Amino acid sequence: MEDQFGSDFITISDEDGTEYELEVLSTLEYNGSTYLAVVPAGDSLEQLQLEVSILKSVEEDGELLLCAIEDEAELQSVYDLIMDALYEEEEE
Repeated sequence: MEDQFGSDFITISDEDGTEYELEVLSTLEYNGSTYLAVVPAGDSLEQLQLEVSILKSVEEDGELLLCAIEDEAELQSVYDLIMDALYEEEEE
């Protein structure tokens, strides 16, 4: 069971092997795909960059990968749904 009050963190690597730690703000299932809204993890609010990225989970060669969404319409639809869900959580 997920901790409703805690944050989820993931570590990803780019093509060069550089690792990045990200905080997962929200996860969304939409049109058969999984999307994650993430921000760079930081030790303090001053270090945290509040630039939200939305990544799509895709399977390639049996491995799950996170990638940027290239289709603008898909990105806008997912962004709107994630923001609606985040604002709903805030209101509760």
